[in-house]
Amino acid sequence: MRRRLGRCSAIGDRRSPTNGSPLESGRPGRKSLWIPSLRNDRISHVTDPTDSKGNHLPLWVFSSTEADLMNCTSYLDLHRQFSREIDAEIETALERLEPHASSTRNSVAKLLEHRKLRHPLSVLPLLTHGIETGDPRPAMPLSAVHLLCWTSACYLDDLADANGARIWGELTENEALLASVVTGNALPIRIVLDQKVPESARSALVTEILNGWTIGVDGQIGDMRGEVGKASRTSVIQTYRGKSGAPFAMITAMAAILSGTTAKRVELWREFGYTFGILWQLFNDQEDIRSGRDEDLLNGTVTYLLASVLEDAPIGTRERILGLSAVAGRSAAARVELASLLRTPVTLGRYRAEIDGFRAEAHRILDELGGDQAYSAVLRHLVDHASQMLLEADFLPVAARNAA
Repeated sequence: MRRRLGRCSAIGDRRSPTNGSPLESGRPGRKSLWIPSLRNDRISHVTDPTDSKGNHLPLWVFSSTEADLMNCTSYLDLHRQFSREIDAEIETALERLEPHASSTRNSVAKLLEHRKLRHPLSVLPLLTHGIETGDPRPAMPLSAVHLLCWTSACYLDDLADANGARIWGELTENEALLASVVTGNALPIRIVLDQKVPESARSALVTEILNGWTIGVDGQIGDMRGEVGKASRTSVIQTYRGKSGAPFAMITAMAAILSGTTAKRVELWREFGYTFGILWQLFNDQEDIRSGRDEDLLNGTVTYLLASVLEDAPIGTRERILGLSAVAGRSAAARVELASLLRTPVTLGRYRAEIDGFRAEAHRILDELGGDQAYSAVLRHLVDHASQMLLEADFLPVAARNAA
């Protein structure tokens, strides 16, 4: 069994916790809204993130005004401004499929409806273009491209899990597999081909999609073949850079190309995407542990945290960790003990420092890029959100708890 790429969580409609009605846009005033998330088919409240001092960060605040886009204070705020246009772009792409492809059209629509992503990171091309030009709107079609590619990648990753990825009551596994191919490849390319841009830019955009998929799949295959006994920090980061970084590197580079900026800046944006992808994978790794699902331990996935612990452990402890990892897929007790070993104060202290290192690199790249400071501030907030330390140390070893 292998783990899902970044545990691509899904959500249903955004609804009020009081009356269940869809949230409306365009009302005057500014307010914080409740956002439901779906984890393993359980809807839960997404709490406001806080910094190390407990201060609330402005990442989950929606603007419900019709004010200028420059007033956006969070990536969710920006997504709210463009979400309907992104959906419309995808709907247009579906409508432009061959007239006789109604079965494909319906299957893709069902796949997209079933696998709505919990974190709307389709704002990345908007922010990239906004930083480059001061105007995010021209990159809106690329937000649709990102959403389509990421939905397809998440489904294919779920399919690699031994539990399969059938969409119950909607599509068979094989139907969803075929729909995911169109979702992640044909539709994004169709959207790019429809853009009114110079031929050289169009060709470069299509090339980014092809290269992004190739590098991402290569990283995912590396993850599936990973051997815990041979894992190191370096090997896992290389895997993360491919399977999680490539989709973000692809879309930020595409937005930079669309903006008409220089080749040097395109490469800087590509590197930012890779770095952000690593941060986002570390964020998701922590969410899995904190949720108690422990899918990574269950599936035998070599995470950065596990590789770090193995790399630093003395011989005896290393052998114990390897033994626990070998049986964690079929032993709840082994998973509990292994999870405890991954959350010692010393281990998490080093882990926090290493996350901070990737965060610093992302900010360094943004410093070098400069550009529109309003949109840069939103992207920096998103980087800080992805860089949160979510795990808490386990101060009492499992053996001591059992003895008590």
